[in-house]
Amino acid sequence: MRQFTAVVNPTAGGATSAAALLGVARLLREAGAGLETEYSRSLAHARDVAREAGRRGRVVLAVGGDGMAGGIGGALSGTGAVLGLVPAGRGNDFARALRLPTGPEALAELLLNGEPCPVDTIEVTSAVHDRTVVLGSVYAGVDALANRHANHARLLRGTASYYAGALRAITTWRPTRYRVTVDGQEHAFTGYTVVAANSGYYGFNRLIAPAAEVDDGLLEVVMIHHAPRRLFFALMNELASGAHVHRPQVRVLRGKEVRIEADRPVPYGADGEVEAVVPVTARVLPGALHVLR
Repeated sequence: MRQFTAVVNPTAGGATSAAALLGVARLLREAGAGLETEYSRSLAHARDVAREAGRRGRVVLAVGGDGMAGGIGGALSGTGAVLGLVPAGRGNDFARALRLPTGPEALAELLLNGEPCPVDTIEVTSAVHDRTVVLGSVYAGVDALANRHANHARLLRGTASYYAGALRAITTWRPTRYRVTVDGQEHAFTGYTVVAANSGYYGFNRLIAPAAEVDDGLLEVVMIHHAPRRLFFALMNELASGAHVHRPQVRVLRGKEVRIEADRPVPYGADGEVEAVVPVTARVLPGALHVLR
């Protein structure tokens, strides 16, 4: 019977993390599985706890949102340890890309009996931030600025904070000249953002890269070119379905390594947590993490 260590983000969605774990934990214990729970003091602490649990041969459960999933998944990348997800954040985008069940009964069944499957991770490097590894995506532009506003919002929470942050970011954005190098080929354009996506979803269930697969050894590189704000808002609405990729202002490439540069210090993010400025390089690590799915 599997032995689990649940690493809980006590701030993700307020009490949502604890509530999400309680329902699953009861079912795991009733089935005879061992379960220990650790509450993280920070993302760095969560990574340390996850590595130690993985070294002891335990299945590590990331309980929280995409930041927790990406932080713990990155910490376990390349170690051979097994990761399970208990989604309890605002977006849960990587869990959605894995098509994980949402009900506690189905999720507990998956954690108890599901097979560990290899998925890709993303190595992120820049001159101003230590090397890190994440699961979902690296994005540089108006979306990173929106996420920063949302994370720092005092009066709003959840989806409302992201929409408010996005509106603030879009209305103050000025055209940026990007230079994007994909597997050695350089592409220059003026626009809003560049996303190097392992997962198709980001930013609270937005389908930024519909063709992305978490286990194909490639990143989908989505570049959104300059457009009038009225058209840009329409394009943003199409992110719900992925229809934006058919617009002429959107270009999609695929590659193993992506370097993003710009003519000014544009912010970038990774799985909702890393906050820095370009230049940044994202490199896929094929099959580096084993996940129950």
